[in-house]
Amino acid sequence: MDTSLIDELNDKPSRKKLLYPVNPELSAYLKHQGREVKLPISHKDLLNFTWSIPIKDRDGNYTHWEKAIYDKRDWDFLKEGLVKIYAILKTEGDMSFADQLDVARIDYCNFGNSLPFRIRIINKFNANFDHYYMKITDASRIYGLEMEHILSPNRITFYTDGGTLVEEHIPGLPGDVFLSQYLDHPETNKTRFAKEFVKFNERCFGRLLGDMRSYNFVIVSTPDIEGYQYRIRAIDFDQQSYEGRKSLYMPQFFKENNRFVQTVLAHLNKESIEQYKAEERSSMAFRVAAGRFRLMELLNIMSRDIIAPIAKQKQLAEQLNQHFHTAAFSRCNSMGQILKLHLKYMLRENLKLIQEKTRSLKKPVYPPVSRNIGK
Repeated sequence: MDTSLIDELNDKPSRKKLLYPVNPELSAYLKHQGREVKLPISHKDLLNFTWSIPIKDRDGNYTHWEKAIYDKRDWDFLKEGLVKIYAILKTEGDMSFADQLDVARIDYCNFGNSLPFRIRIINKFNANFDHYYMKITDASRIYGLEMEHILSPNRITFYTDGGTLVEEHIPGLPGDVFLSQYLDHPETNKTRFAKEFVKFNERCFGRLLGDMRSYNFVIVSTPDIEGYQYRIRAIDFDQQSYEGRKSLYMPQFFKENNRFVQTVLAHLNKESIEQYKAEERSSMAFRVAAGRFRLMELLNIMSRDIIAPIAKQKQLAEQLNQHFHTAAFSRCNSMGQILKLHLKYMLRENLKLIQEKTRSLKKPVYPPVSRNIGK
């Protein structure tokens, strides 16, 4: 991990990301993979709220979320459809449990590029609740969600319907909250967390997922035999292969993550950092091998799509040329081609080892079966 940090003026991704439509090829892919379904409620339906109330956190601070208030006729219509969407997300559309469910709240965020709504579904009998999100469809975000599903250790459920994108809630503690309240907690195993941050940094760079500032990922802490294990999960996929600066695909370079970087440097030596980076590349290579047909289909569609300004595409190609000491990225004509080539350069040694192991496996030789067996 590079110990240098980008200065405050240069570490910010694009303030307002452009939204890109889902082309027919990507739409056909989503249908083939079961990601395209007919939804009873669209994102546009949720925009018809009459007013909103700002939401505060438990400490009384204002958040970027607002509680949306609707007329009763609109509310009744939305509640029925939103419960059906939750059933689609969780039980493949099985409505036999719908009577137990209700919509507790609809929150709106005016800060996000995709104008997200957060739907709170509550069980009427035990008051347990869950969330999911409805957003405007954006091709680069959909590519990001699919890359997360294929290349990360996590699986994610989402569906599209025309201009509406529905995503399941990813549980975990927001990175900025973990940083301010839990990083220095006596029970936090900083060495284990540092290891996971190195792996997360390598994973984001490998699949070119940008803008992983602390509030765009969550920390999942799992009690283990001794202490806790940690998993960092991205929750914002808007910046998939969108930015031009290579450093924006590395969480280590954002000032919001400085304390995480300092934790890594304080608890891991250079050799350990390289070891964990190698482990993550190896894991990614196995995921590439396991999902190669789905990944190749997606990358081929992405290679023919436009999901970033040409200036950013050329800038990224130039910086990756410098990083890998090559001129090959200059021949790329899209962000999809850049990502495909980048994965090849990042994982070629690991994929080579996997191929060699596969070739070395020979079919077991069994002795001929006697025809007298059983007589």
